[in-house]
Amino acid sequence: MNKKMHKKKAPTDKSKRRSFPEEEREHPWLELLLDAYHIIDRGITGAIAAEVKKGKKLACARGCAACCRTHKDIPVFPLELKGIIWYAVEKTQGPEREVLQAQLSAFRKDSGCPFLIDEACSIHVVRPMACRQFNVFERPCEEGEDPFHTRRQDVLDPVKKHVDQAFFLMLPFYGIESEKERREAVETGAFQRMARELHGCNWPQLAQKMKEHDSRKTEQTDPG
Repeated sequence: MNKKMHKKKAPTDKSKRRSFPEEEREHPWLELLLDAYHIIDRGITGAIAAEVKKGKKLACARGCAACCRTHKDIPVFPLELKGIIWYAVEKTQGPEREVLQAQLSAFRKDSGCPFLIDEACSIHVVRPMACRQFNVFERPCEEGEDPFHTRRQDVLDPVKKHVDQAFFLMLPFYGIESEKERREAVETGAFQRMARELHGCNWPQLAQKMKEHDSRKTEQTDPG
C-alpha cells in the first residue's frame, strides 16, 4: 500500500503522534490512520494557538464531555471504524473494558456515545476526526447544548487544509492509489460520501467481537 505526502488534554498533547510499532507492521492501514490523525492534530494545535493568541480561552478541559452526550450526528469513516474496532477489541483492558463492553451491548441510537466512560473517551487514541476537531472557546457547553448552533463564533473552524491532507493520505485504503485520483477525490469532496453516523453503527456487534476475543485468549492461556 502506497503512502504519501480519558480525557481531552492540553493542545500540545494533541500534536504527538501515537505509535504502535508491532501492530502497525502487522496492519498497514493502522499506520495510515495514525499518520492522518497526526496531521489533523497538528492542524488543531496550531488553530487553537492562533485563537488563544487573539485572546480567546479554550473551554474544553479534562472532565468535560457534554458534547459526547449531546451530539448524535458524528460522522465516522470506514478506516476510522476499523481503528475503533481494533482498539476496542485489542487494546482496552481491565474494568474499563468491562464497562465498555456492557455499554456497547446496550447501545441504542438515541443513547449518548457508547465510548464515554466516567466523563472520558475510552478510545481517545483513535477517536474520529469529527471529535478531534470539535473545540469550544470562552465557556464550557451547558448540558444538552450544541454550541455549533447556539454560539457558532465560539466553535473552532475546521482545519480544512489539514483535513484534506489527512484524507489524501488515507485514500489508498479505499483503493484510490494514484495522486491524480486522490487529488480529485479531495477537491470534489467525494470522500465525504463514505462517512457513516457513529450512532447508526451496530455497536452491540462490537461488544460481541470483544467477547469472542476474550474467549480465545482464555482458551490460549488455559493449561487444561
